[in-house]
Amino acid sequence: MLNKGHFIVVEGLEGAGKSTALSTIQNYLRAYTKELIITREPGGTHVGETARRLLKESLPSEPLDARTELLLLYASRVQLLEQVIRPALTRGCWVLGDRFELSTWAYQGGGRKLDGDLISHLSSFCLQGFKPDLIIFLDISPEQGLKRALRRGKADRIEQESLAFFKEVHMSYHEHIKTMENVMVIDASQPLQRVKESICEALDVYIHKHSISL
Repeated sequence: MLNKGHFIVVEGLEGAGKSTALSTIQNYLRAYTKELIITREPGGTHVGETARRLLKESLPSEPLDARTELLLLYASRVQLLEQVIRPALTRGCWVLGDRFELSTWAYQGGGRKLDGDLISHLSSFCLQGFKPDLIIFLDISPEQGLKRALRRGKADRIEQESLAFFKEVHMSYHEHIKTMENVMVIDASQPLQRVKESICEALDVYIHKHSISL
């Protein structure tokens, strides 16, 4: 077991293949840790799962205000961070996350056009500078991602958004990634096997960079 925990997050649009990526990373990391905790956003705690239900369901009679959406996401994130992620990292565990704060900058900042200063203040208040060690971003065009996502079945509230919305989200992802040093971009439009190989290659780079051994 390692003395230091590591927090790896998978990000991407709907249909990018996050579930497959998470499974691939989980299998890869079995060689490095006996205890791996997998989280999702929103979710992972009672508060988080309640927020997830509210954020996913579509109620035409009571549409969710963008500010409410933002606050629910940060409420869920604080609970997940303090109840699950920080304690696990303190124990030396690896934590694998299905989304984290970069999603907020992309969806609520880019897609919803909420003020960046507001998000920045919330981030400082809620996370106090906490960041993932590594973010793996699955890059796919909004058109291809939505096509994949809608094949899975009934669309949730977010998946019902317009193509224009997801184009803004996609653009915002890339704008923020340009300013970050802990992100590895994977071309998620490649054949599945090549995507898996690319993810493992990205993890090889991370493991080597941090001199992590078995």
